[in-house]
Amino acid sequence: MPSRVAVCGAAGFAGGLCAALVQRHPELELTLLTARSDAGKRHDEIYPRYRVPLEMHEFDADAVAEAADAAFVAYPHGASAPAVKALRERGLKVVDLSADFRLEQGRYESYYQPHGAPELLEEAVYGLTELHREAIREADLVAAPGCYPTAAILALHPLRELMRDAVVDAKSGVSGAGREATGTTHFVSVDENVNAYKVEGHRHRAELEQELGEHAPITFTPHLVPLDQGLLASCYVSTDNGISGDELRELFEQEYANEPFVELSDSPPGVRDVRDTNMCRIHATVEPATGRVLVFAAIDNLWKGAAGQAVQDLNLMLGLDETAGLL
Repeated sequence: MPSRVAVCGAAGFAGGLCAALVQRHPELELTLLTARSDAGKRHDEIYPRYRVPLEMHEFDADAVAEAADAAFVAYPHGASAPAVKALRERGLKVVDLSADFRLEQGRYESYYQPHGAPELLEEAVYGLTELHREAIREADLVAAPGCYPTAAILALHPLRELMRDAVVDAKSGVSGAGREATGTTHFVSVDENVNAYKVEGHRHRAELEQELGEHAPITFTPHLVPLDQGLLASCYVSTDNGISGDELRELFEQEYANEPFVELSDSPPGVRDVRDTNMCRIHATVEPATGRVLVFAAIDNLWKGAAGQAVQDLNLMLGLDETAGLL
């Protein structure tokens, strides 16, 4: 019997895709959608291509608990925590797509704001499956990682013991900014343009620090590029001891040999290589002139960087094959 699933925040880009993925999932049943400003509208009015013919309702924790056994919460940070708290109090398994449960309290509050449900942080598991698969299987609350950290952590994790310092030069399409930020004015500023932003401290660096450790300094610079979907992290790594190209390839092959959603490539990937998939495509090499390690990781920011990874998490939490509904 399929598990019943609600999507709270189904009008946003990530929540909208969550609804579509659950709708077509062979072992899940999409039972309820909520939205804030778009409550009362049908999902397929906003996203005709997803073909989800359900009306979106205002959030009511009791109604969600009556309709579903598990939920995706795709509200912005701050708005997400109280919704997650209400659903956990009613016994639902929850995957949260905001930043509210990704970080320990001190780190969260230094980068964001006072936490709305700190009592839940101890039970929350960071939802990067390649690092925390077994913990996710046992979890009732999982925090889906941010899109930039997903690509950067997968690129750098095999090098964590060798890394002296790293530069992460990451570029994302405009959907990463969310639906509210992608109106006409935003498009005009982005079209035929590329720019760096939040260069003195983007919030996503907190996840890099937490997951990779702080023994090696990481410079993280995000850029906005005129694409709707897609993210490329170009990582430049200095190591304490030299490593050959063959040793580097072997290191990545050992790390990701059995990972269903990590592909190792013989050439640098582009974002079209992974569009509308849950894959992270990685190329690692050594620059001959400097001996510096270069790692390039491409994901679809709405899939592996958000909704696809959230479904991967829920699959594990429900005891399903983690690839179900994603291949």
